[in-house]
Amino acid sequence: MVAGEASGDLLAGLLLTGLRARWPGLVAQGIGGPKMAAQGFEAWWPHDKLAVRGYVEVLSHYREIAGIRNQLAERLLKDPPGLFIGVDAPDFNLDLEAKLKAQGIKTVHFVSPSIWAWRGKRIQKIRQSVDEVLCIFPFEPAIYAKQGIAATYVGHPLADTIPLEVPRAAARSALALNDGDTVVALLPGSRRSEIQYIAPRLLGAAAELNRLRPGLRYVLPVVPGLRHLVEPLRRQLAADVPIELLDGRSHEALAACDVTLIASGTATLEAALFKRPMVICYAMHALSWQMMKRMKYQPWVGLPNILLGDFAVPELLQGDATPERLAHAALAWLDDPARCAAVQARFETLHHALRRNTAQAATDAIEKVLAR
Repeated sequence: MVAGEASGDLLAGLLLTGLRARWPGLVAQGIGGPKMAAQGFEAWWPHDKLAVRGYVEVLSHYREIAGIRNQLAERLLKDPPGLFIGVDAPDFNLDLEAKLKAQGIKTVHFVSPSIWAWRGKRIQKIRQSVDEVLCIFPFEPAIYAKQGIAATYVGHPLADTIPLEVPRAAARSALALNDGDTVVALLPGSRRSEIQYIAPRLLGAAAELNRLRPGLRYVLPVVPGLRHLVEPLRRQLAADVPIELLDGRSHEALAACDVTLIASGTATLEAALFKRPMVICYAMHALSWQMMKRMKYQPWVGLPNILLGDFAVPELLQGDATPERLAHAALAWLDDPARCAAVQARFETLHHALRRNTAQAATDAIEKVLAR
């Protein structure tokens, strides 16, 4: 297995629970993180080696990443596994899967690349790389069926693990927050590049909110290993703001908050499953942004908006993601309870649609691949 960042580690860890229930003697190895390790996974390289996003950012790490992929391919071809599962990280995994499949190793890709949002021609690469795609959104298998690629909708594992009823009181108690506190969760992302480009904007927004609406409380979950990057930014940009830095604990932060300022990515879907009003933010290197912008097919970048088909929550991207705009968008939620209730009802419907016991459904699909 290969999972290439915190969100992939989370998804792979959930998948491993289903695989181990079906095959208790399973040996799982490759690239992964702590969630996978908790399921007995042996990581030959840590997952954060692959946690790079944006064309310019990837170029600066290309030699190291390509070297890891080549070493991993050589190791797997020398001692072939019964199955290879690439979890997200398509730029890394699809090339690796193509090499393995060409040598007769069965390959499964868990989480369809977003070919419906951008880089649609990548479906040709997927065809030559994988025996099965495990899709987490219900509209995806039909796209693959038109191209003759086996694909199964398995639901989204987060919809199984995040409770339908939000444990708000328990989360607030765990984070030492009072029932009457108005809480803003700041989620800048799990990659170093996101800390570089997004965290300053969110911390600046917190400083602006603190000026406009004193008395708000703030929580900021930090991925283990990146706290040393966040701490100096907080001292520089939001020294007087009551921000509690959390070691991980993003689910508790989302369950406890009234609104979240959040980086586009899997975390926005987590926020939707916790029925939280949100302001989606993203920023990256200017050249990467220009390249990405030209390739997208849809007007939305946030998963909740893509799945709901409209701007259910605001998106402030690149030059629009200023601290002032982010702060005012957050206040717009806090000052409009009816709007909050309406979006929460839509998120409730979405939660039910994505809830499919993913670990079991994915394991069933994988068993069929092995039997072919």
